[in-house]
Amino acid sequence: MLEDIKGRTVLVLGLARSGRAAVRLLIKAAASKIVANDCKEREHLKEALAEFAGFPQVKIVAGGHPLSVLEGVSLIIKSPGINPGLPILKRAARLGIKVYSEVELAYRFSPVPLVGITGTNGKTTTASLVGEMFRQKYTHVHVAGNIGFPLCEAVSSPVQGEIIVAELSSFQLENIDKFRVSIAAILNIAPDHLDYHSSVENYSAAKKNILVNQCGGDWAVLNWDDRRVKGLAPEVNGRLLFFSRREELEAGVCLKDGNIVINSDGSTHHVCPAGMVKILGLHNLENALAAAAVSWAGGVETEKIASVLKTFPGVAHRLEEVARINGITFINDSKGTNPDATVNALRALKGPKILIAGGVNKGSDFRPLVQVMLEEGVKKLVLLGESASQIAAAVRGKGLGEPVIVPDMDAAVKEAFSGAAAGDTVVLSPSCASWDMFENYEERGEIFAAAVRTLKEGLQSEKNLHRE
Repeated sequence: MLEDIKGRTVLVLGLARSGRAAVRLLIKAAASKIVANDCKEREHLKEALAEFAGFPQVKIVAGGHPLSVLEGVSLIIKSPGINPGLPILKRAARLGIKVYSEVELAYRFSPVPLVGITGTNGKTTTASLVGEMFRQKYTHVHVAGNIGFPLCEAVSSPVQGEIIVAELSSFQLENIDKFRVSIAAILNIAPDHLDYHSSVENYSAAKKNILVNQCGGDWAVLNWDDRRVKGLAPEVNGRLLFFSRREELEAGVCLKDGNIVINSDGSTHHVCPAGMVKILGLHNLENALAAAAVSWAGGVETEKIASVLKTFPGVAHRLEEVARINGITFINDSKGTNPDATVNALRALKGPKILIAGGVNKGSDFRPLVQVMLEEGVKKLVLLGESASQIAAAVRGKGLGEPVIVPDMDAAVKEAFSGAAAGDTVVLSPSCASWDMFENYEERGEIFAAAVRTLKEGLQSEKNLHRE
């Protein structure tokens, strides 16, 4: 890639975390000119403007994507989420300008092995589990990509002997060329990001890209229970390892007599009882099986895999308990950004529930959620954000009662609490992206947690006042 960079002009589209990390790596690679372009106005790009103010080779173009920025460009690095239908990218295609994702750029400069985790749901939990398991074997392990910090940042100052565990989204995998991971895992494929990919087939094709450059010594870990993922087995170029929660596999990671086992080369290796996995839910048991498979492929011993499964508390914004107020449990599942994720959350939580949902619809159909809400004891639905009316229309008249639409998260928490009783669970699991009201799902989850804490403090103050 150096010949595409050194002494040439490179365009970076998008100046969020991964875009800025790409610019930093390009500076190190001695690109003669870097045009950093974002649709946001300059007043919203203060971090980037401050960081690159001392680098004359970096020119920041804000407020849109004018075709003029393509002048003299030999390579484009596209940040995740930049829509492929943009006129600037269509013009670039006509001009024959290469377009790579940030992870492709990072790969070209990575001297250490990469482990890649992708799928519709469970990527963050599984990547985090794998990171912890690999830390039992390796001294230096980064967990990066779609989680934590960008891959370009992870490869910038590698330490001898480290390994990088990368959570990879469909956006990141769409524009790759030589990007290769030593161990690839595809957890599941369900309709998501259809507003971006336009079809499940295109979305699935982007996920499948994680396998295309693997070779004979590499590993592919696939979900036996997921029809779309299992069907990718013929695409595997290296060694294949399945995992399954539902079936006992002759070869693979599965359950046997209530225990997690690894069947390999005619031998059965016991990991731990499934009931000892600390994180909640059948979907997280699948994540645990996947993480065990990836780590086994990476040479981590079964007892060390078991140790992590027994102690790993879960990740932030995924089925995270925030507080208990008057016997009511508040759960932050802000990372539930599609209906399948919300289904998993509802099934993982016991007892009656009040669901807070809504945000930016990524092309999802909300109707299948209705039956699950009925089965899982959702007694009230509180909606906010851009898709609130759309979700309300999908569930109205289906036996769930009239959904309540509120203007903000504070009102959502108060409305949910007003309809809850001791023993109920209030869960934020939006089924939608966060971009209409929040910077990202993390901010959404933090604002939810803050609203819950404010509610609890207010009730405590009121209680103390009455005592006086």
